[in-house]
Amino acid sequence: MSVRCIDIINIMERIAPTYLAEEWDNVGLQVGNKDREIEKIMVCLELNSSIIDEAIKKDIDMIITHHPLIFKPLKRLVTSDPIVGIINKLIKNDINLYCAHTNFDISNGGTSDYLAKLLNLNNITPLSITHNRKYYKLVVFVPEEDTDDLRNAISAAGAGYIGNYSHCTYQAKGTGTFKPLPGAKPYIGSINELERVNEFRLEAIVAADKLDNVIRAMKNSHPYEEVAYDIIPLENMIEAMGFGRIGCLEEPKKLMELAVEIKNKLKAENVRLIGNESEAVSKIAICTGSGSEFIKDAYLNKCDCYITGDIKYHDAQLAKELGLNVIDAGHYETENIICTPLKDRLVKEIDENNYNLKVITSEIDINPFKII
Repeated sequence: MSVRCIDIINIMERIAPTYLAEEWDNVGLQVGNKDREIEKIMVCLELNSSIIDEAIKKDIDMIITHHPLIFKPLKRLVTSDPIVGIINKLIKNDINLYCAHTNFDISNGGTSDYLAKLLNLNNITPLSITHNRKYYKLVVFVPEEDTDDLRNAISAAGAGYIGNYSHCTYQAKGTGTFKPLPGAKPYIGSINELERVNEFRLEAIVAADKLDNVIRAMKNSHPYEEVAYDIIPLENMIEAMGFGRIGCLEEPKKLMELAVEIKNKLKAENVRLIGNESEAVSKIAICTGSGSEFIKDAYLNKCDCYITGDIKYHDAQLAKELGLNVIDAGHYETENIICTPLKDRLVKEIDENNYNLKVITSEIDINPFKII
């Protein structure tokens, strides 16, 4: 099946919805054409000249990064500027660039969730809430023989997702009645005659940001000329989303023991500790990348330890004053781990859509720091 860039964008926006991105951020397609035919994708943390050379050598059509290439408006397009030079190289080699940054940090299954999974944390909640995601219940009435097709259509559009489960619906059998009036083009029945049809009442929850897509998919898949359906707001389904995660270790560990474990799992050359290395820690806050701004959030949530990157001197002093243990595992180290899981999620969705394309991760080490 032919795959356009827009098809990949739709997949990425299911993985990391763009509405979750911070106002100052710049996410989405940054260079290229939405209608470009895509055969090969490369995933990496961020873009530099070496990675573009790698992409050219490997015949890549589209690059997906976590860190955006373009953060601020460009005032002039002079190729001696490093950013403009990279953009020029992308355009000349017809390579699209897509970025998922803070939206991927916040989204379910994103950067912080993967680090929490790597550390086997339990009872996961957001560290700093930025969005409250509302849910609705969709109720639609459909002929018995069309129920499975309709369920698959609304599920593909985003309905029926609960935790790690998809296609979550409920159906109840009943009898639908209707009388087609003059001018109608009924799927079943005759004009001015009352029709009785074996139908299912099909129910599924839908997140507010998915509702329009689900309704559109439902109407396109439904056999009836006029679709009978209800949209019911749910007060018991409000999902908090935000930066970082809080969770509990399966068993308490000494701070030093946890630091060594993190260093090994992230394949970091070093980590930095703030606090009492012999203290047992259990409730952990994490934030991938640069997370010093959430030190107080970790403290107010009564966490024993906070794991992040880019802790500056005064941030360290604040943490020490608050009595909060901190492990600075590095910006690059806490985020680069997401490339392979993101590739795997893309491959899964690509296979489900029967798309014929290949996804790889970059082999270039872009960490600018060397420990001596």
